[in-house]
Amino acid sequence: MELTGRHPGTAHFGPLFEYAHLPEGALRDTSAECAKLAESMMELLPDGPELSAGLRKLLEAKDCFVRTALLALKNKE
Repeated sequence: MELTGRHPGTAHFGPLFEYAHLPEGALRDTSAECAKLAESMMELLPDGPELSAGLRKLLEAKDCFVRTALLALKNKE
């Protein structure tokens, strides 16, 4: 995710959407989908409070989605 020249309030979210550290499978795939959307929004939209708010809410949603994927994996065990 290219963040050079972005406002610090926007650039702050880049590392929070990283997913390479997650194991392959549902956890990484789920997180990657949210990261793609975050990157798309940062490419399409200018910096500002509403973009930051949207990214914050997307980050919260990503965390919920990943926790759901984790619970689903644990229930399969």
